[in-house]
Amino acid sequence: MKTILLTNSPLSVETCLAEVSSVASGGVAIFVGSVRDETRGRRVLRLEFEAYEPMARLEMAKIADEAVERFGLNAICMHHALGVLEPGELPVIIAAAAAHRDAAFKACRYAIDRLKETVPIWKKEVYEDGEVWVSAHP
Repeated sequence: MKTILLTNSPLSVETCLAEVSSVASGGVAIFVGSVRDETRGRRVLRLEFEAYEPMARLEMAKIADEAVERFGLNAICMHHALGVLEPGELPVIIAAAAAHRDAAFKACRYAIDRLKETVPIWKKEVYEDGEVWVSAHP
């Protein structure tokens, strides 16, 4: 089972955990991304996320399918927020469930790394003294 979500609403760790939990899964790993209040010595006021949504959903689904196949997952949940987020708010949550913890941990790391590499989601960092678009794709 996989759940993919792009939303302008706040994200919920509890929702993602509920999406992947089952008696077949002995391990669930969750990655939670949080907006920091400082980046490279500059105070962050907010982040602004935009996406090419149809392509982002397709790419997130592809990553989820790859993770299920590669790590033998029972379920994966990938949620990403769009719009304006302030320090402390959550832009991304990924939960992976598998029979064993090692697969869940590896899948969670794989999914967040691939999301940052390939999914067309862009982030603008807004500081007290300016703003900059940040490339998530190295």
